[in-house]
Amino acid sequence: MTSTTLADQYFAMWNEADADRRAELIAAAWTGDATFVDPSFEANGPDELNKLVGAAQKMFPGLSFVRIGDIDEHHDYLRWAWHLRAEGQEAVAGGTDIVVLGDDGKIKKLIGFHDFAPAH
Repeated sequence: MTSTTLADQYFAMWNEADADRRAELIAAAWTGDATFVDPSFEANGPDELNKLVGAAQKMFPGLSFVRIGDIDEHHDYLRWAWHLRAEGQEAVAGGTDIVVLGDDGKIKKLIGFHDFAPAH
């Protein structure tokens, strides 16, 4: 899987409202023991990640996560930036994610940093 395909699946996961479809996206892009951590959330494994995304969608209805800029890549690491916004509107949040890839090329660990974010 290319880094672009992986990033596309990652952002599709954040924007997918159906929990079953989201679970499929997680299985395709994340290792079974993957971890996610950012200043607001932490999840271990696919089930926690799926619940976390559902909770985030309820916190920010009508908003979507979009990748901005290029993907930086070296060794088993990726870095990309993102915005959270409504279609055609200014971003209400944005940040940078650092990804550690597993041996299978899937996300093993993702560490997120907020560049700007609303209070919640």
